[in-house]
Amino acid sequence: MTKHYLEQLVNHYPELDSCIHDVEKAYETIKASYENNGKLLLAGNGGSAADCEHIVGELMKGFVSSRKLPEEELERLYEAGDDGSIGMHLQGALPAISLVSHSALMTAFSNDVAPELVFAQQVYGYGKENDIFLGISTSGNSKNIIQAAIVAKAKGLKTICLTGKSGGQLKDICDVTIQVPYEETYRIQERHLPVYHTLCLMLEEEFFG
Repeated sequence: MTKHYLEQLVNHYPELDSCIHDVEKAYETIKASYENNGKLLLAGNGGSAADCEHIVGELMKGFVSSRKLPEEELERLYEAGDDGSIGMHLQGALPAISLVSHSALMTAFSNDVAPELVFAQQVYGYGKENDIFLGISTSGNSKNIIQAAIVAKAKGLKTICLTGKSGGQLKDICDVTIQVPYEETYRIQERHLPVYHTLCLMLEEEFFG
């Protein structure tokens, strides 16, 4: 049912046909995680950090759907004291955490321990079985993303990365690597957006109809 989003992606961006199999594999991996009460942990640097925040914004609230709460959840809210004003505004959420947002932890760990291991520390602290680490690196060689991916694999998380044409070192570490066929950083970032929008659309349709 969600395959039409993949077709739309290739229709609008024909050059992404080369990585469409990996986009679909990433979708299936994330879907399986959510079906097993997992969550998504995201990390990136610079523009890719902003992309992490963007993805969380699409997953944790309605994207193109209103995601109204089911009646049983509305009833539990009512029993807890909701007069209707809470349940009517809450939306269904797919759990996702952007690791780039935690300024106090990041600055403390960077100053006290090791700056390049901040994301790895967060993955170590948050990561549980059935979770996924999604790392975004246009070069595929960002040291802090590589180290976080290694920790994720050690903890049994599935790993997905968004990179550029070469895939860098991450392509040999991650379970799924989406390598958009560009080499310039800004060109890669321009194609990452439609890729992750497609993933978010597919996930929303799968879980919220």
